[in-house]
Amino acid sequence: MTITLRPGATVMFTGDSITDSQRLESEDGLGFGYPLRVAGEFGLRHPDRPVTWLNTGIGGHKVSDLEARWQADVLDAGPDVVSILVGVNDMGWHTIDPDGRLIPPEDFAAGYERLLAPLAEAGTELVLIEPFLLLIRGTVVAGAGHARIDAAVRKEWRADLDPKIQVVRELARAYGAQLLAADSMFAQLAAASGPEHWAADGVHPTPAGHAALADAWLRLVT
Repeated sequence: MTITLRPGATVMFTGDSITDSQRLESEDGLGFGYPLRVAGEFGLRHPDRPVTWLNTGIGGHKVSDLEARWQADVLDAGPDVVSILVGVNDMGWHTIDPDGRLIPPEDFAAGYERLLAPLAEAGTELVLIEPFLLLIRGTVVAGAGHARIDAAVRKEWRADLDPKIQVVRELARAYGAQLLAADSMFAQLAAASGPEHWAADGVHPTPAGHAALADAWLRLVT
C-alpha cells in the first residue's frame, strides 16, 4: 500500500546533508536535491492537490542530532507525512562518540526508534529512506577536514553502515512505514553505469542520483 496525499497535506523531509541540499539558500526552503524534485513532479502530476512541502535536513547530522531538535523541527509542525534519510553520518569519519568508540547499531536503532514513536502515536505516515554508500573507484576527498579517503577505508565504512541499513529496514517493518531501499537501488544502478554517475564521492548524490531518489519516493507516495 502506498501513501496517498490528500489536498492540503503537509509533507516533511528531514535528515542530513543529502536532504538539506542547501535549503537555506533556496527560495522555497526545499534545497536543490530530491525534496525539490519530489515537490515539483508531484505538483506537475496533481495540480488539483495542493501540498505543503517542508525540509528540515541539516548537513552532518546524525540520529542523535535529529533527536535533539525533533520536537521543534518536526513534531511541532504537525506533518501528515514525514520522510527521514539519516545514517551515513552515523558511520565512517562521523561515528566516533565522546568515549572514542564507534556508534553501535543498537544505539543507532534506539535513537531512531525514539524519532518514530511519537510520530506513530500521532498517526503520521512515514517514509524511511535507507542510508547508502557507493563504493566508487580511486581516492576521494571527503569530510570536514577534506581528508583523502581510499577504497580500503570506504570498505570499512561499508561494514559499519550495513547493520545500520538493516536497522532501518526492520524499523520500517515494525512501524508500517514505506521503505525506500536506496542502498540496494543505487547498487543496481551503479552496476550498470558506474557509481560515480550517481554519487561522485560515494555519499552525496549527483543530479542523476537526486532524480533517482525522487522517482523512487514518488512510487511510494501518490
